Amino acid sequence: MPFEYVPNYYDFPREFRGYGENPPDFKWPNNAKIIINFVLNYEEGAENSIENGDPASEMYIWEIPYVPHVGKRSYDCESDFEYGSRAGVWRILRLFKKHGYKFTTFAVGKAFELQPDVPAAIKREGHEIASHCYRWWDYSKLSPEEEKKIIIKNMESLKATTGEYPKGWYYARLSQHSRRLVYDVHQELGAPLLWMADAYADDLPYWMPVPRTTDAMLMVPYSYDCNDARFHQPTGWSSTDGFYKHIQYAFDTLYAEGCDGTPKMMTVALHARVVAKPGRFQALVKFMDYIKEKEGVWVATREEIAEHFNKANPWVPPATPLAYGPDKP
Repeated sequence: MPFEYVPNYYDFPREFRGYGENPPDFKWPNNAKIIINFVLNYEEGAENSIENGDPASEMYIWEIPYVPHVGKRSYDCESDFEYGSRAGVWRILRLFKKHGYKFTTFAVGKAFELQPDVPAAIKREGHEIASHCYRWWDYSKLSPEEEKKIIIKNMESLKATTGEYPKGWYYARLSQHSRRLVYDVHQELGAPLLWMADAYADDLPYWMPVPRTTDAMLMVPYSYDCNDARFHQPTGWSSTDGFYKHIQYAFDTLYAEGCDGTPKMMTVALHARVVAKPGRFQALVKFMDYIKEKEGVWVATREEIAEHFNKANPWVPPATPLAYGPDKP
């Protein structure tokens, strides 16, 4: 017999239609034909390690992936992550300052605590700081109660290192409870939640109704394909040119659609210990030079995108709450 799944309090329904055959034009500022959002994932020191109390070393997104050391420290893995905080992040900050572009930081709270010079510099340069939760973990095995405590911990951690609560969230390895827990915590703390990014379903932001309320969360989709993490995945980039050509082609496709009257959004995802390595960095340099030559390109943070979208396409509350799953347990 097929498995019968019963929605619970934390569930959101799937939605397949989206904007349909003719996506709207949300009139990006200055009649931009495309938005580009650069994301810097800052995770250095918050990864799995014995020193952090974890059973094994990290196995994702470093130069020799998928070989965790169980029950002991991995100095090679640790030092590869340290490259991001010691050298890579500064190389990226210099490049963005040169071009006058702002990025969105997916900040892991513990990583910011370990290297406070980084959040200070990111804030000084005017870049956005959003939450990537407190540890760079897989949250799928935690109970809702355990996960909620960690969400609150990261809210307070980022407030301590940056001066304010984060207004946007991206988990990556989220649980089935994460979306609702983030929404609930922001409600309980009275902290604005402008956007979430754990979605890959569109080339435009979209509203996601929150079950059993008349409210909605703004999803600003992220990207796994235009992402330097794929340098460390078997199906990913084998060369710097491969990464550059992929993000160039993605830009060309979306830019052409924008020129035809349906402007879209593009995410370019970065890690300081990955693309900022000297042999890969030229892909980012070349891409910035490439888009600089085009007219109608808006490089924006997710906060800027969310604020514009809220004005162009504000959420209209329905007459009755979305009925899906039971009430709060």
